[in-house]
Amino acid sequence: MSHSPHPTPPPSTPASAPPSAPASTPPSTPPVPLADLLARTDLGLRQIAGPREGVAVHWVHTSEMADPVPYLLGGEMLLTAGVHLAEVSGGAGARNAYLDGYAARTVAAGAAALGFGIAPVHDTVPPALVAACDRHGLPLVEVPAGTPFTAVESAVWQAVTEARHRELTRLSEAQRALATAAARPEPAGAVLRALARHVHGWTALLAPDGTEHGAAGPRPAGAVRAAAARLAQVVGAGGPSSATDALPGTQLSAYALTGRTAGPQVPALVVAAHPHDPPAYTIAGVAAVLLSLIAGPAADRGPAGAEHSAALVRLLLGARPSDVAPLLGHPLWTVVHAERRRETTQTAASLGAALGTALIAPAPGAEEPTAPHGARPDADTAATVPAPAATAPSTPHTATGAAPPAPGALRALVPAGHEIAAQPGWTLGVSEPVPVEELPAADRHAATALRRALARRVPLVRQRTPDPHGLTSLIAPGDARRHAQALLAPLDASPPLLDTLHNWLSLHGSWDRTANALGIHRNTVRQRMARIGTLLDADLDDADVRMELWFALRCLDREAGPAR
Repeated sequence: MSHSPHPTPPPSTPASAPPSAPASTPPSTPPVPLADLLARTDLGLRQIAGPREGVAVHWVHTSEMADPVPYLLGGEMLLTAGVHLAEVSGGAGARNAYLDGYAARTVAAGAAALGFGIAPVHDTVPPALVAACDRHGLPLVEVPAGTPFTAVESAVWQAVTEARHRELTRLSEAQRALATAAARPEPAGAVLRALARHVHGWTALLAPDGTEHGAAGPRPAGAVRAAAARLAQVVGAGGPSSATDALPGTQLSAYALTGRTAGPQVPALVVAAHPHDPPAYTIAGVAAVLLSLIAGPAADRGPAGAEHSAALVRLLLGARPSDVAPLLGHPLWTVVHAERRRETTQTAASLGAALGTALIAPAPGAEEPTAPHGARPDADTAATVPAPAATAPSTPHTATGAAPPAPGALRALVPAGHEIAAQPGWTLGVSEPVPVEELPAADRHAATALRRALARRVPLVRQRTPDPHGLTSLIAPGDARRHAQALLAPLDASPPLLDTLHNWLSLHGSWDRTANALGIHRNTVRQRMARIGTLLDADLDDADVRMELWFALRCLDREAGPAR
């Protein structure tokens, strides 16, 4: 028996729920052409009604309900074996009216196609349903008796997975190409050319008055160029950061090139591409960030790279961070620790572009994804950040601050005021904005935030600002430091035990999350915690003991913060 004869509404939505309008959220999966499914001989699908060109399926839903509308998101192939037809009474006329309404409701819900299974209920597709689908423009597909619905679902998800992989590959290749272009002698023009190749369209830098400061790709018709000039004016000084416009066969997008100052002739990036190509506009967003750094208003104040290089030279010659802070151009900085996820091939340069900073340093020994032929390494496009921790004083229990950077993590300095959001393909830990002399402490806070993000499997965790009126403010710093050093003295000789204790307490005693944060087995965590309990002669299951240990660790973390 190929198809289930019982209605199977989604378990999260009760069958008694009242009908409602379909969700308007656009499909998040790449489209699968219906023609590709029809071409698979192993499925044996056959289209018998409705339009045959340009039909795309985003997912599959099986339902035997008379009104599946409340449970459709749009873009589905709705599969049914016609069980619900048995509930229709009143003869052929009533059945025909029912099927007409069923097709109309399915179209109104945004379904891409209807699949009707042959057997076990019906030997053929009802002719009235074929006629109704033709009337309402709903593609109708016959699913043969030997093809289970699960096989159709599997085929769609396989195609979606392959399409998603192609999209991610395209995005990563485009980001590497844009980062390489940004390192060339004439970066703005090189970025425009690389962007035009990867979006398969026209790209230009247009001032609000329509002046063209560079373009690449096939030059579009006059109507498209005129619309592009209007969009550039819309996102000019004081306007929105981006705007779009649709013309026949073309989707236009404009992005303001932001910077530290504004002006009436700041150019905007305008992209004209195919209207049904979402990855093209993701790529364009990355290019807009790069061009903001290259050709945006910040360029009017001179190359920041020279100032950063001067700061690096003075640090290497013995200057203190506070002495070189003015060269960096910002009084406050945020430290970001980032770890690349396994499924991504994005580079450090692309992350720096997304964060809006060139001050990004891969961790020692970390490997970058292989670049395409001719691409430069990330070192050409990202300035190396001196490790902030190098400026911290040598104090006892420094390791009890935030855990050391996660293996393979990158560190970046981002000017305060830049919004730091989750980035596809990365896990981020973000510190509070601090002055340059407090960067060592912020570096440890970002490392702790990253470890918490990895343990919780979330894309971003920010440092939590301590309460100035909290418990620690009631105890003299010297007394707190001496108490903490005495309490944790048995662990002085074992930084891994201190690291494990810090993470275990910060993660509420979770063995699994601590193991995940430290990259070790949960049994190793248990063994270490048993050893810690023995060395400290403490019951780690006691809430009072945990509170005192956490207070001591946080106290020593704060003591390790000031720069020399």
